[in-house]
Amino acid sequence: MTLVSDYGLAILAPLALLEGPIVSVLGGWLAGRGVMVVQAVFLCVVIADVVGDAVLYGVGRYGGPRVPQRWRERLGLSRDRQAALIDQIHAGGGRLLVIGKLTHAMGFAVLAAAGAARYPFLRFLAVNLMATLPKSAALVALGWALGDSWDRADAWLARLVLVGALLSVVALTWWFRRAQRPA
Repeated sequence: MTLVSDYGLAILAPLALLEGPIVSVLGGWLAGRGVMVVQAVFLCVVIADVVGDAVLYGVGRYGGPRVPQRWRERLGLSRDRQAALIDQIHAGGGRLLVIGKLTHAMGFAVLAAAGAARYPFLRFLAVNLMATLPKSAALVALGWALGDSWDRADAWLARLVLVGALLSVVALTWWFRRAQRPA
């Protein structure tokens, strides 16, 4: 534990960039054990989350057109879906970004689509940060509260992601149908 208490944030930051939710819960657990400072853990996971999302925005803005269409279609991003998602971001980007951010299942596609749609970057960062703060706080608090049974958090997170994905599908279906209605 000395290594973690001495270099915990240096270890936590790149891991949070790659897998934020589980690392946030683990960081909260470590803070609850006195190994790390909870405020530092929270700040670290928030920064890592926003930086990771900015990278996804950049992938959509600068890398999307370079990815062959057949690869995009394998990811479920047909031309029609891409166009519909970009239209939805133009119509109600903030709401869609928050839904994508809070539901990990849709996050990648929505964040990259925001870049492809050239959603204003500073607005993207502001909306993203406003969704990241409560999400990260809840995950760190979950780790703190679960104590030594933090491994149960993985099962709870999987359930939350499933519910979030289902809600995302319902919300996106509703938005797409509403957008296709004649004016």
